Amino acid sequence: MREIDDAILHPIIYVRGYAMTAGEKDQTAADPFCGFNVGSTVYRAVADRAKAAQRFYFESPLVRLMTDFGYSHAYQRGLDILSPESDGVLPRKCIVIHRFYDETAPLFGGEQEASLENFAKGLSDLILKIRERVCADPKNGITKRQFRCYLVAHSMGGLVCRALLQNRRYGDPAARSAVAKFFTYATPHNGIDMAGINVPSWLSPFEMNTFNRKNLANDLDLDAQFQKRGRVDWLLKDAGLPIENVFCMVGTNRNDYDVAAGLSRAFAGHGSDGLVRVENACVCQLDTDSDEQTQAATAYAYRSHSGPFGIVNSEESYQNLTRFLFGDVRIDVWVEVEQVTLPAAIDGQREVEALYQFEVLASPRGKPWYLTRRVAEEDSVACRTHTELTSPGPSPAGDDRHQVYLSTVFLAKSERVDPSRASLAYSLTLGVRVPDYAVKGSLWLKEHYEGTYLFRDTIIVEISPPADDAGNWVVKYGWQSKSPSAASEPLAEGQLGDDTRLKVPFDSRLTPGMRGSLVFRVRAWNKP
Repeated sequence: MREIDDAILHPIIYVRGYAMTAGEKDQTAADPFCGFNVGSTVYRAVADRAKAAQRFYFESPLVRLMTDFGYSHAYQRGLDILSPESDGVLPRKCIVIHRFYDETAPLFGGEQEASLENFAKGLSDLILKIRERVCADPKNGITKRQFRCYLVAHSMGGLVCRALLQNRRYGDPAARSAVAKFFTYATPHNGIDMAGINVPSWLSPFEMNTFNRKNLANDLDLDAQFQKRGRVDWLLKDAGLPIENVFCMVGTNRNDYDVAAGLSRAFAGHGSDGLVRVENACVCQLDTDSDEQTQAATAYAYRSHSGPFGIVNSEESYQNLTRFLFGDVRIDVWVEVEQVTLPAAIDGQREVEALYQFEVLASPRGKPWYLTRRVAEEDSVACRTHTELTSPGPSPAGDDRHQVYLSTVFLAKSERVDPSRASLAYSLTLGVRVPDYAVKGSLWLKEHYEGTYLFRDTIIVEISPPADDAGNWVVKYGWQSKSPSAASEPLAEGQLGDDTRLKVPFDSRLTPGMRGSLVFRVRAWNKP
């Protein structure tokens, strides 16, 4: 069991996703853990080609939280500790399932209307019940005012949580203020699009219209912003929960989502997890006074929306979840583009257009998986047009078009491969591609090769924590094209504050090519 400061081991509330038919609601209600207990078995390649691929078993988020961090569930002797029939108390490290489909499932005679409003109000009541049972145990040593919890949600469950957090009509302020962090797997924060069209508001069978943006704007108290911007993936600055405490896990594998005999993935299209499009799976904080937008921490995994290769029952998502909740260092990563050069044959042309694709793969030292994975073949890359990167000043939306957010990585001291080494390290591969150039509206095919990179290299970042609270952190880096498997170049030394920004320059020295900097915002996470 990993050693973690008890002060950050709060109760975890899991909120599952959408169940469509009465049968699916019954199946959900019949499962004590609503899918949070489902694991997966996948094949992993091994170094020896003569040997068969190795099977890798992921037990489930529920089991791993129990074995790794000592959490326990809320069932005791066949009863829910939170039920009226039980008078038990809850440990601080508990996992509770928001069983909102019980009230709608025919299995239990459910008659309640299935709506975000009812589900969000039920979540509010659940948080307050957990607070009562946790604070009633003197061994936990916390008061109601000190009580905090974590919300972990899949798919529509993330919208249930947002409805509570954002709509003051949908819950108790005490429940809202108790939420310390909020993690979503594959949540359609901006609704669901099929064949490029948002689910219509009149599609009421099976509550499908829940994912219509106009309806979501009402549930999320975003009517004014929807009218102005046409999107609902906003967490307003005055909502209470800081955007720094929100994490969005995005799936990019549509091929393994087989719901509706594959029709869902066909209509969701490329750039989706089979149901939710990549661009709809993140949330941003919006300051309505300044129009400033701040994206929540985001990571990407090649996993489908659900099923055997789903995003919830994956090692990648579990690692992001636990590091976000319990990690020690947070690193937000951007690319800052300073210059792009065109092929010599078209350099100087006024009407040149191109789409630059930014790929990123990040993995901690000694781990056979990625914390984040964005590649062109999986339609998950960050993009900028040639016009955006070569035009001076901010975009019409007010953001800096020369800065491209890539992902957020959390590192944990408890995950060190070699306990004798104090440093935390990870590798990050940055790639920049240009699929096509267009000159005066026509594709320019001469001297251009599909799949080539303007820039591609891997950097290792190594962070050494101080020996005591008064000491300094030391950050080093190394581009692998210059120093394989080493991080020897000093980047920074000092205290990690709330805004320690570090720049590492890169230059492809090619034509066409790109020059700029990787920007790391490194912060101590979960500070007392």
